Amino acid sequence: MSLESSPPLPPVLPILHQFAASPFSEKMRLVFGFKRLRWAAVEVPIIMPKPDVVALTGGYRKTPFLQLGADIYCDSALAAKVIERLAPTPTLYPESAPLAEQVAQWADSTLFWAAVVWGAQPGAIAVTMDGLPPEALKALAVDRAALTAGMKRLSVGEARIQVQRHCAAFARQLGDGRRFLFGAEASIADFSVAHGLWFIRRATPVAGILEPFVALNAWLDRMLAFGHGQRESMTSSEAIAVAASAAASGPHAQAAVLAGQGLEAGMPVTVAATDYGTEPVAGTLVGLSDEEIVVRRSDERAGTVHVHFPRAGFQVREVREAKALKEPVQ
Repeated sequence: MSLESSPPLPPVLPILHQFAASPFSEKMRLVFGFKRLRWAAVEVPIIMPKPDVVALTGGYRKTPFLQLGADIYCDSALAAKVIERLAPTPTLYPESAPLAEQVAQWADSTLFWAAVVWGAQPGAIAVTMDGLPPEALKALAVDRAALTAGMKRLSVGEARIQVQRHCAAFARQLGDGRRFLFGAEASIADFSVAHGLWFIRRATPVAGILEPFVALNAWLDRMLAFGHGQRESMTSSEAIAVAASAAASGPHAQAAVLAGQGLEAGMPVTVAATDYGTEPVAGTLVGLSDEEIVVRRSDERAGTVHVHFPRAGFQVREVREAKALKEPVQ
């Protein structure tokens, strides 16, 4: 079942597994602020190992991910759509901005990587990452090298050029006095652009690259003014207990394998990102549409969970060599 055709979410406390310096976590925190929602924050480790993360996701290690009971939503693009169902007003997807999702997807990849390379350069990274000591920064570098193995990343010089060009374009877009990128209403594109620039602004030794863009900085101030909603704290053990006591795929997360997708319900599959952090998650296929992949898996602590992925940026494959028989879809 597609996200658009799913029923509205019942009252449930969203749990965001995140950490303070994570740009995509800031994107979701601002979404909570925009929606004026109450939510729980679970602090995840910045680097591996992440045993409590793996207990819920089955191996997906990127930050953040969203939890609603025993349903785990990977990738901020999917998490934002789920939150939209939880609280439709104000909308992240206004009719006046039909290209917002496409711009958001671009910002979450192209702009994000330029911003991260610029904000994480030597001399700025310790500030960006909340004052981590040298030993922790070295461990972070090793961890991120493994996470992005095989990717071709920008040099610092290339990142500078990209950031300046992108910022100039957005400043021109905002130059007519509009409040948000597509006009009077904020959209998912605003949140996806904002989190990369927020990361640069945190990197105070190199944040001056943003100074020439007056209209863009005023817009970023408006975005950050949404705040983070009503945030509560939760431990990872408490979040695992929430999953263990809940029913996977509640009424807010109905799943079905639609016809014409090339796979069948009950098949053993793996799901993996196609860009970086490509560790596969194995499970039983219970949902597949043009927009979403859902697998069921079990963990001795978390119980039975459904792990959700967007179709964009992820690949699902049947595990043909699996010896287990197909499981019935429950």
